[in-house]
Amino acid sequence: MDFTGKFQLQSCENFVPFMKVIGAPSDLIEKGQDLKSTCEIEQNGKSFKICMSSGNKVIQQNFIVGEETELETLTGEKIKTTVNMEGNKLITNLKSVTSIIEVSGDTLINTLKAGDVVCKRISKRI
Repeated sequence: MDFTGKFQLQSCENFVPFMKVIGAPSDLIEKGQDLKSTCEIEQNGKSFKICMSSGNKVIQQNFIVGEETELETLTGEKIKTTVNMEGNKLITNLKSVTSIIEVSGDTLINTLKAGDVVCKRISKRI
C-alpha cells in the first residue's frame, strides 16, 4: 500500500471530547476546531515522512516502520514509540493514544483513540 500524497481535512468527529481527554489546553482546542489542516505523506518503502499543517503550526514526523523513533503529539510532547504496519494501516501508540492511519483510494482516515473516546479525521487527496 502506497501512502504517498497530499490530503486536506474534510471532517473530524469528536475532536473536542478527544482533545479534552488528552489534556490539551482550551486555547489549542478552540483554534483546532475551525482549521482545515493538510497532511503530506512521502513513503519510500518502510521509510515515511509525514508533514501536518494546521494554520501556522507544522508537525513533521519521520520514521521507519518497525523501528523505535521519537514522534511529536498533538499537544507538542515528544514520545519514543514504534510505528507498525498491519495490512494497509499504520498503527502507533503515543502514551494513552492509539493512532491508526489508513488510505482508501483518495481518502485518508486517521482514527485516534484515547480511553473510550474515538476521534476520526477524514481527509481527501488534493
